Amino acid sequence: MSMELEEQYDHIYRYCYFRLRDAGKAEDITQETFLRYLESDSYRDIGRPLAFLYTVARNLCIDEMRSRKMESLPEDLPGENQEDSVLDSIMLRQALHELDSRERELVLLRYVNGVPVADLAKLYAKSRFAIYREIKQILKKLERRMADG
Repeated sequence: MSMELEEQYDHIYRYCYFRLRDAGKAEDITQETFLRYLESDSYRDIGRPLAFLYTVARNLCIDEMRSRKMESLPEDLPGENQEDSVLDSIMLRQALHELDSRERELVLLRYVNGVPVADLAKLYAKSRFAIYREIKQILKKLERRMADG
């Protein structure tokens, strides 16, 4: 496994944990994601291993959520204890909770895991410009919500 993939392990785990809110399941799915990556030759055709990893992880998380019939994001979001102000933290939590699941997922992938827009475009089968526009709209929605307080 290349050094780049080793660095991505934590990002994939964090993504799975964010979606599932279960450390054990997130670890299992992260491991399964990397096993499938290593066993598959098709990722070479894609040319973007990061997009392949996130696609596999996303599909495995969806399968897990379907099996649990879980549809909503839990109230507690990772990293909230790092906020300087409790009020800002509560407002941010509420603003994020008002986003739909796809919008929350884009925010997580882009700003928490630092996934490049080009990889997000491949993951969602959209142009980079469309993903960039969607992320900007989400950020504006969050800013308006935070300003309204």
